[in-house]
Amino acid sequence: MLLRTPEQTSMLLWASLLVLAAPVSGPLAAVPKSMISLQPPWTTVFHGERVNLTCNGFHFYAPEKIKWYRLYSGRQRPSETQGNTLEVRDSGQYICQAPGSLPSNPVRLLFSTASFILQAPHSVFEGDQLILRCRKRGREKLTTVRYFWNRKVISDSNKSLDLLISQASLNNSGCYQCTGSLENNRVLRTSLANIRIQELFPRPKLKVTDSQPTEGNSVNLSCKTQLPLERSDTRLRFVFFRDHGVILSNWSASPELQVTAIWREDSGSYWCGAMTSGIHKRSLPLQIDVQRIPVSGVFLETQPQGDPVVEGEILVLVCSVAEGTGNTTFSWHREDTRESLGQKSQRSQRAELEIAVIRESHAGGYYCTADNGYGLIQSEAVNVSVRSTPGKRRGLVAAGTTGGTFSVLLAVALLFYCWYQRKLGDGSLGDTTRRPLTLGPGVSFHPMCPAPVELQQLYGNVHPKERDLVYSQIQIIQPGEQGEGNTFRTSLEDQFFFYLFSTPACLNSLL
Repeated sequence: MLLRTPEQTSMLLWASLLVLAAPVSGPLAAVPKSMISLQPPWTTVFHGERVNLTCNGFHFYAPEKIKWYRLYSGRQRPSETQGNTLEVRDSGQYICQAPGSLPSNPVRLLFSTASFILQAPHSVFEGDQLILRCRKRGREKLTTVRYFWNRKVISDSNKSLDLLISQASLNNSGCYQCTGSLENNRVLRTSLANIRIQELFPRPKLKVTDSQPTEGNSVNLSCKTQLPLERSDTRLRFVFFRDHGVILSNWSASPELQVTAIWREDSGSYWCGAMTSGIHKRSLPLQIDVQRIPVSGVFLETQPQGDPVVEGEILVLVCSVAEGTGNTTFSWHREDTRESLGQKSQRSQRAELEIAVIRESHAGGYYCTADNGYGLIQSEAVNVSVRSTPGKRRGLVAAGTTGGTFSVLLAVALLFYCWYQRKLGDGSLGDTTRRPLTLGPGVSFHPMCPAPVELQQLYGNVHPKERDLVYSQIQIIQPGEQGEGNTFRTSLEDQFFFYLFSTPACLNSLL
């Protein structure tokens, strides 16, 4: 069995406390840590003065007991206080531990017997105000005070005994010393004091959920850093940006940024920045390479689908891809001529081309292609058939294939008009004598019909029902001029009503 002296046991206990007081990470990081504050704030005071130490812990209540540990000359002395304040007058290192918290960082105090000392605060973080003070014991007054930093003069004044650095930085760490001149020109010199400016927060580190994301996916960026427990109430602000000065977000309290959809052109180096109290820190760059999926499964379909397209309708050619990200260039072509009908470039897996008025000449095979930078992929051809519109015109404009009553009346009116014009030309409206019409060889017509009528059929591809056929072109055939025997001599009333209502055979030959 290994035996240890009381001094060795005390040193081991102190070492264990120092290990617990060191910064932690992982599961223990969730446990709060005790902190010591000083009043007055100096770590060096004259012998005989007092310093009050206050232990701050998590959910501390005054009635609870606080554990204190003092190490001096190799000896460790524990003690307890009912409240969280301990008044000390002895040099040494002090640690406290509040209930439910880890031990604090050690605080070194020096109660000096010297007549001239340099006082400095216990802890100074970058961005804090740093105050150093030269103090002399006794009644003699200092006329001039001079400060040194790493053995270089940084201040020489006969008005102030303090050295003020309004915003300390890590570069202000080093060895400080001051000298003071008395009225009798005697110069006093303090011992060297090593002052370390603590980092308020380390350089942030940018983390990303995926450094090689696929186009269109979301990516989360995190700006990671840590404030010390003593400054846990400090407010940090964060910013995210990409190379070439592209700012992704304004300064905000959130250390997270979500890119809802990232694309190939978003590839590059990313940074984040953290700031507070004039302290700016920027992370190292993080490269993000966005991956693009090549197009595949190119497919062409038509709208409407299936049956032949009717002339005059709208035909829509829809080109789509089963896979493919980023900007895709779609192109439509005829299979026989391979001529390009149109092209569109867009960030989509589907595009449409519209043919406003389809014609018979548009019939044939069609295909489309798609390319997003990894090579052109072609769809299978789709055949488009076009059906002509019923009633395609070959002569004059028709009134229609139905509407029997109106069409018959129209034909009768035209017949009457032509007959009337011919009678006016004869100049014998008053002659009621009927004379036969003599026609040339091979010309004959119904004996009761006034004049032959040639009717021109309007539609050649329509087969209407019986009694529905209507003709739109009426040609009155005038027999050759062969004297008076070639014309009719009758009155309008007699001939018009007689022929139309008394001779159905003539009307039938007309219709």
